[in-house]
Amino acid sequence: MPQNTHPLASQPQEAARAAPQPHPHVVYPHHRLVRTGMVLTGLSLAILLSQLGTNIINVALPTLVKDLGVEFSAVQWVVVSYLLVVTALIVGVGRFGDQLGKKRLYLWGLAIFMATSIVCALSSNLALLIAGRAGQGLGGAILMALSFAFVGEVFPKERAGFAMGVLSTMVSFGIALGPSLGSLALAAFGWQAVFWVNLPFGLLAFLLISRYLPNAVDAPKHPAPSAGFDWLGTILLALTLGAYSLAMTFSGKQGFGSQLVLQLGLGALVGLVLFLAVQVKARSPLLKLSMFRNALLSLSMVMSVLVYAVMMATLVLGPFFLSKALGLDTRMVGLVMTVGPLAAAIMGVPAGMIADRIGAKLAMVIGLAIFAVGALAMSWVSLSGGVATYIFAILFISVGLAFFQTPNNTAVMADARPEQRGLVSGLLALARNLGLITGASLMGALFAHVVGGDTAAATPEMVTDGMRFAFRIAAAMAAAAFLISLTTLVRRRHRA
Repeated sequence: MPQNTHPLASQPQEAARAAPQPHPHVVYPHHRLVRTGMVLTGLSLAILLSQLGTNIINVALPTLVKDLGVEFSAVQWVVVSYLLVVTALIVGVGRFGDQLGKKRLYLWGLAIFMATSIVCALSSNLALLIAGRAGQGLGGAILMALSFAFVGEVFPKERAGFAMGVLSTMVSFGIALGPSLGSLALAAFGWQAVFWVNLPFGLLAFLLISRYLPNAVDAPKHPAPSAGFDWLGTILLALTLGAYSLAMTFSGKQGFGSQLVLQLGLGALVGLVLFLAVQVKARSPLLKLSMFRNALLSLSMVMSVLVYAVMMATLVLGPFFLSKALGLDTRMVGLVMTVGPLAAAIMGVPAGMIADRIGAKLAMVIGLAIFAVGALAMSWVSLSGGVATYIFAILFISVGLAFFQTPNNTAVMADARPEQRGLVSGLLALARNLGLITGASLMGALFAHVVGGDTAAATPEMVTDGMRFAFRIAAAMAAAAFLISLTTLVRRRHRA
């Protein structure tokens, strides 16, 4: 096979030049023609499901309080349980997919997500609903961890950016669609419909993936390690990430100085030390620490945490500013809040295509520059500026996010070895989730500190001050991500 052809293509190079394929197809050796469009549709539906799982239930929380007869503090675990399981398991399932077979595990993830959606819909008490949501978290972790890994397996290099753009668009589209789809389902059929709506998406994704994703993606690409899967490392990492996630979750209400938050933080630190010790000695570690010598992967994870923490701040603080400071009603708040995710969704595919033309790293730098301008503009919102200033800022943030996440995923996955793509995809998703959790807690705490802790009694001026202060910190985080991205360009030029 010529070295400069796509590793999955079986046609000779001369034939490929003589008969260019306008529609993306790939031929596996000894396998039928792969309909990459169908594969991409299936992956898009699956990743949409995993993103809907994070926020579609939020609009139903007040209804659950009433129907199940529980307190709001208890029903919040319907949301937390999903995020907690996803964050704790996402790296382990990515690595497990590399060893078990990514397609096989992916189909199991879809099946688990659909089965637990049925459990949630049929739940008659809060305990069963929370357990069902935790099960959804397991399925969601598999879908989030492996979706981007298939791009390097199926799509030729020149179309990888486009495919990454489509999947990144579905991430943003899921964020935008969740509240509106959840509201429609809730109003028409009750809170159970929020979970029943997952089934048609999931079934179609299962059929497309099982039919069109080649079984060859599960073929061993390296000798199987004799030591097997690193269960101890997986458990330690899950406990560590779980403790960190809980610490961040509770800090939003109890403050970073509370005893519970400090204990969970200490537990996360001890767990991290134990995990690293196990990885050094394990024959087949979950994470080869030498992977982080790859500057692109390490820097990408740091940038992702910073970027998604800032993005989460817009989702957490935006509704307070729009309703409490600007006095918008619930419908208008929802409409304005949809502008950002929709802009990111619309720009996802163009961002991928531009990355294919100018290079993923340069596109990423441009995206983070736009993102930083938006975060800085958000720190200037005012009562006199009204909705216009907010929309201006959120559009810059959202477009910048699209131009960051698609090229970032493309660059990192292109650099990953085939036998590590599931793990690397899981690490990228982990960084995204850690950013979301950190942003929700940190930015929420900063905002609450400025308004005096009682957001319900805060005046419009106090809410505006809290918003501006939180986004000054956010703008600094966005600027740090931009400066880090510049080092990737410098490294590329030095190599050249």
